[in-house]
Amino acid sequence: MPILSDEELIAAARSDPGQFTGLFDRHYATIHGYLRRRLGPELADELAAETFIRAFQDRRRYDPERGAVRLWLFGIATNLLRRHHRSEHRRLAAYARSPIEDRQEDQTAAVDSRVAAQALGAGLAKALAAMRDQDRDVLVLIAWADLTYAETATTLGIPIGTVRSRLARARREVRRFLPEVDAWQPQSAEPQPDDPPAARTKGVVLHG
Repeated sequence: MPILSDEELIAAARSDPGQFTGLFDRHYATIHGYLRRRLGPELADELAAETFIRAFQDRRRYDPERGAVRLWLFGIATNLLRRHHRSEHRRLAAYARSPIEDRQEDQTAAVDSRVAAQALGAGLAKALAAMRDQDRDVLVLIAWADLTYAETATTLGIPIGTVRSRLARARREVRRFLPEVDAWQPQSAEPQPDDPPAARTKGVVLHG
C-alpha cells in the first residue's frame, strides 16, 4: 500500500476523518517539541492537542497552494501560543534567574548541540525575553523548528522581507546579551530559491 503524502492524507480526511490520524502520528511530536521549548510541558500538552483539534476542524479549509501541511500546523500552533506570551516571558525570566544546577532538565534555553556552549543559559534566556514577541516567533521557528525564511513567511502569513527584518532585530538582541557569540547556526530545512544567502548556507548568522 503506497504511503500517502500529507496533502493526500488531509484530502482523504475530508471524507474519511480517520485518515487524519496519519497526520497526527507524523507531526505531533514535532509540534509538541516546539511548544515545549517555548512554554514548558504542561502548556505544550494543552496547546499541541488544541493545534490538532483546530487542524481537524479546519481540514476542509486547508489550501495546499498556501504551503505544506507541516507549515500550516506550525502556524496554528504559533497563533495559539500568542495567547500565552506572558507565560513564555515568565518562564524565560525564571530560567535566567535560576542556578545552573536547576537547569539540567529544563530545555527552555537549550537550543541544541549546534549552538555554542557559551550561548546556553541565562544570557540566551534574557535575549529571548527582551525581544519583541513577533521577532522571537521568527527566530525560534528558524532556529528551533528548522524552517527556512520562506517557510517561516508562509507559516506566519507575512512577507519574506518582514521575516528578514524581524530576524535582524532578534539577532541584535542576542548580540546585546551574548556579545561573545559570533553566530547562531542551527541546521535548517532545505533552502528555498528566494531565501537569502544565510539560509542557503543552512545557518542563521548573527553577524550576517
